[in-house]
Amino acid sequence: MAVHRLDRAEARRIAVRAQLLDAPRPTDLLAVVRQLTLLQIDPTAAVAPNVDLVAWSRLGSSYRPSQVQEALERDRTLFEHHAMVRPMDDLPLYLADMAAWTGGDRRREWLRLNDRFRRDVLALLGASGPLPSRDIPDTSQVAWSSTGWTNNRNVTQMLEFLLMRGEVAIAGRRGRQRLWDVPERVYPTDASVVPLDEARRRRAERRLRSLGIVRETAPASAGEPGSVGQVGERATVEGVPGTWRVDPTALGQSFTGRTALLSPFDRLVHDRIRMADLFTFEYVLEMYKPRAKRRWGYFALPILHHDRLVGKVDVTADRRGGTLRVDVIHEDVPFTAEITEAVHEELRDLASWLSLTVGGSAAGRSDAARR
Repeated sequence: MAVHRLDRAEARRIAVRAQLLDAPRPTDLLAVVRQLTLLQIDPTAAVAPNVDLVAWSRLGSSYRPSQVQEALERDRTLFEHHAMVRPMDDLPLYLADMAAWTGGDRRREWLRLNDRFRRDVLALLGASGPLPSRDIPDTSQVAWSSTGWTNNRNVTQMLEFLLMRGEVAIAGRRGRQRLWDVPERVYPTDASVVPLDEARRRRAERRLRSLGIVRETAPASAGEPGSVGQVGERATVEGVPGTWRVDPTALGQSFTGRTALLSPFDRLVHDRIRMADLFTFEYVLEMYKPRAKRRWGYFALPILHHDRLVGKVDVTADRRGGTLRVDVIHEDVPFTAEITEAVHEELRDLASWLSLTVGGSAAGRSDAARR
C-alpha cells in the first residue's frame, strides 16, 4: 500500500478535526466522548476539572458539568475506569482485559494472601453498595507496603485492584469521593465480552480515529498505549523524520478552523513529542515548578487558532473573588487583530461558563513571548 505524503498543515488539520476542535462546534456530550474515546480525570482545578475543561473546549458554554454526572450515574451512557471517563458502548472492549488483569507478581500475591478481605469487600458492596472507601472496613490479613502514599491504604488498594479485574465498579462520585459497587448494578448485564486480541485491535482503531494521526511508535501515556499497531495507513509528514499511522477516513476532508483554549491534559497536546513535531509548539505544564522558574504560569492553557498552536494564557479561576484572573497572554507568534479578539472572546465565554467575570493584569492585552 502506498505511503501517504502529508505536509504539516494537512497533518495538523487531521489532528484538530479528529479532536473536534474545528468549526462548527459539536453539540452533544455523548457524541464528543464517543469520538474522543475518553475524558481524563485529574484533580487539578485551577480553572476547572479536566473532564469539564476538555468538554467545554468542544461544546462551549452550552455544556453543563452536571451532564457528565448524569451520564455516569443516571443514564449509564458513560463509565469511569482507571481515571478515565469512557463511553459505555466501549465497555465490551475492556472486559477481556479486566478478566486477564494480574497486575504483576506483587499485586497477585497480595490479593492471594488477602482473599478473605476481598470476599468481605464484595459481600459488603453486594449488600450495601454503593459506598465510599471510608465506609468499607479494613479486614486485610496482610497490609499493603509502599514507600509512597499508598502504604497501608489497604481498602483503597483492594478496590483499585478489584476495579482493574472487573470485580467492582465505580457507581458515581460525591465530590471527589468515588462510590464503589458491584458491576451488575453499574454495567449493562448484557454486555458481551469481545475477545482480547479483537478488542485491542478495535481499541487501537478507535484511538487512531480520535487522534487522526500518530507516530508508528510512541510512548504510552496516562493509561493509554502509545502505539496503534498496524491499524490505519502509513504516512510521512513533510519536514518530520519517521513514519506515522493515519486514519484514512480523515484524508482529503475540508477544514474550517476556530479558536480554542485547551486544558494542559487535552489530547491534542497530551503527547508533547507529537505536538512539537506537528505544531512546532513548545509547552510544559509548570504547576510542579517553583514560581521563579515558570515561563508561562502555573496552569497556562495552550491556545489553538485554526490549525496552529499560537500561544498560552496564564489564567486562574478565583471563585471567591468572582473573577477569571488572566495574568499573561503569551504570544508564540505575533497575534493579529483577529486572533486577539478570538482569544478574548474565548476568555469571555470561559468566564461566563464559570459564572465569573474576566479580570487580571492581562485581561485586555497580550504580551508577546520573546525567545
